[in-house]
Amino acid sequence: MTMSISLHLLAKAPRPGRVKTRLVPALGEQGASDLQRFMLERTLALPAAGFSQRCLWLSDGPDLSVQHLAHAQGWTLMEQPSGDLGERMRQIAVHGLSECGAVVLIGNDCPVMDGAYLAAACDALRHTDAVLGPAEDGGYVLLGLRRVEPRIFTAMPWGTEHIAALTRERLSELGWSQCSLAPLWDVDRPEDLPRLATLGITLPAL
Repeated sequence: MTMSISLHLLAKAPRPGRVKTRLVPALGEQGASDLQRFMLERTLALPAAGFSQRCLWLSDGPDLSVQHLAHAQGWTLMEQPSGDLGERMRQIAVHGLSECGAVVLIGNDCPVMDGAYLAAACDALRHTDAVLGPAEDGGYVLLGLRRVEPRIFTAMPWGTEHIAALTRERLSELGWSQCSLAPLWDVDRPEDLPRLATLGITLPAL
């Protein structure tokens, strides 16, 4: 029997002054919000193959255009739970595992994540407890789990270059089997913006 896997996208509604704040010096508040909307729409368009359910967990919502797009693409719209990033991820993982055999958690900051990358995560979860999609900056762009332990999410230095390494360390301490996918880059800082052009992505509104 094939294991069911659900995909969970954590994102902020694209509101000026509330998103991509590290990019505001380069783009302005509206430009940073426009980039957030673009990245979110791009992530919502990822292939659904391999997932029994896909949930968009939105904060700072509602946003009608995002809601309409999510529904049109087959995503279930949910409101993010309270707490810091780790606590929200933990609660979302618990929710997903109550209905599926495994969960994959992602954000919308990685423009090079594609269907093949998600498929590789699903394949890994069929024989390992956890899969990590590391980011080049030391964070991660994807976390897949077959079970949940608060230690993976608690007292983590979110937003720093230590997250991926510390997560691997804690998974090892738990004795869980794990694997890592190829590292990808994400868009968090002004120096990341020129890389969008290398993908043929143009943002005329910015």
